[in-house]
Amino acid sequence: MPIDYRKIGLKRIDTYIIKKFLGTYFYSIVLILSIAIVFDLTEKLDNFFDNSAPLKAIVLDYYVNFIPFYMNMFSPLFTFIAVIFFTSKMATNTEIIAILASGVSFRRLMLPYFLSALVIGSIAFVLGGYVIPPANEKMITFEDKYVKKIKSDRARNVQMEVEPGVILYIERYEVAENKGYRFSLEKFDKKKLVSRLTAETISWESDYNWKITDYLQRDFNGMRESITKGASKDTIIEVHPREFFITSAESAQMNNIELRDYLHRQKNRGVGNIQGFEDEYYKRYSMPLAAFIMTLIGVSLSSRKVRGGMGFHLGIGLALSSLYILFSTLSTTFSVSGLMSPLAAVWLPNIVFLGVGVYLYNTAPK
Repeated sequence: MPIDYRKIGLKRIDTYIIKKFLGTYFYSIVLILSIAIVFDLTEKLDNFFDNSAPLKAIVLDYYVNFIPFYMNMFSPLFTFIAVIFFTSKMATNTEIIAILASGVSFRRLMLPYFLSALVIGSIAFVLGGYVIPPANEKMITFEDKYVKKIKSDRARNVQMEVEPGVILYIERYEVAENKGYRFSLEKFDKKKLVSRLTAETISWESDYNWKITDYLQRDFNGMRESITKGASKDTIIEVHPREFFITSAESAQMNNIELRDYLHRQKNRGVGNIQGFEDEYYKRYSMPLAAFIMTLIGVSLSSRKVRGGMGFHLGIGLALSSLYILFSTLSTTFSVSGLMSPLAAVWLPNIVFLGVGVYLYNTAPK
């Protein structure tokens, strides 16, 4: 059923701009992603043949999940290209001048652009938070099986705080055997060691249930010490084996709810080095707003009729959008190095480019 734009207060010029904006946006996505798929297929074709990857898995498990990932990654670039392309064309054809001369303010002209940016930002939020994480998991599983080994089946020197004051250590954990070797569990009361449990091996049963063998339990009470030995026993340790293999790269495989819960659990445990997870979490909320910022910059920049025409605007637009993507990538290093908090580092590119957008908006012809 077609939408009656008049019922929601939109004029014909608004629907014209919205259709042009979204149409150009999705057209540029299809065009660029088609090229990206061709290059990626060319690069990995030998791996597919060497590992006998089925055609169904290549299409459904890899490239179907490849598309939303790269679509979301380059969404700011697609948005900028779309705005620059059709707005420059309107300016070249003196349509912008005619719209402003008819009494429509430049501020009012921005309304259909921002409505389109709202659609793009909403799509980016849903993709980044809920569609892409499970898609990434499937894509990485495919690459691990048919392209190159990515996942590790062995963890070494695992050390983490599973509860406040409870430190776990496993020298080596083997996924194939579902077993860890040279295990210890130390409990502290503030900075005082109150007990230490060691075992030759530890195996995971289910949930938080573990079985330890050849164990030695030492309990400290002031100057006294009690020792308990045994062949094996079941115990509860609030950790799952998959947590031994989680790296910051795997944050992209968690949806927003899983990522939030993981951060909350790790902070309660006192685990450090979770900046990569925090960066990913905050980026999923800052990235959709990039659609509005790129739209503001694009319209303010390309609404002016210049001698260079569309080519001039496209050149500047591509440079600014590429700079934004580069800045967004590099800013996360500020949080990893400890120079800034993850929240500030992720939002820094948006703040800087919003300032650029406001400046261009104030200097745009009105």
